[in-house]
Amino acid sequence: MMDEEKWPNPQQFDPSRFLDEFGNVKKNAAWIPFSVGKRSCAGEVLARQEIFLVLTALLQAFSFRPPDGEALPECVGKTGSLYVCPDFNVCAEPRF
Repeated sequence: MMDEEKWPNPQQFDPSRFLDEFGNVKKNAAWIPFSVGKRSCAGEVLARQEIFLVLTALLQAFSFRPPDGEALPECVGKTGSLYVCPDFNVCAEPRF
């Protein structure tokens, strides 16, 4: 995900790189967490819906920030199939 040959400016957040010309999410064959073909995961649609609902509920209910006096860790140079950061603390403050 951090390969500059595949992504221009990989350090910059740019959700448009995952969208096609119509604004729909592109399926990337290089990233297949649920497999493909006849033996693909039957629960992929449900899993994606659940992830969306849980993250949406958390973001609606809480504001997230680092604890006072602590900074978010630097993740530069720690790449893999996912961008890996060291463990860190976070405060979740209720919005309501």
